[in-house]
Amino acid sequence: MICRTDIANLKTDINDKIGQKIIVKGSLGRCRNFEKEATIEKAYPNIFVVKYVENDRNVTYSYTDVLTRTVEVEVFDGATYSPLIPAPVETKKKKAML
Repeated sequence: MICRTDIANLKTDINDKIGQKIIVKGSLGRCRNFEKEATIEKAYPNIFVVKYVENDRNVTYSYTDVLTRTVEVEVFDGATYSPLIPAPVETKKKKAML
């Protein structure tokens, strides 16, 4: 479940990373995925704008796109790319004893 604090934290993280190189990963449907290099251009209250290096095109994404993992963003920290949001930790559900 996404909380307001999650969105607020993501907004501040993205605001701090304006101008940095990122890799955007997502799905185009029917098992077609994409992975493109971009930079974070601007951040607004509900969306943020990235500019793809490949074709010099601006694309907007919402913060919920990142939180729901519709789009994955990896940020370049000078040496390597690291995920903006860490991978979810899977927990095993316990079976109910009857």
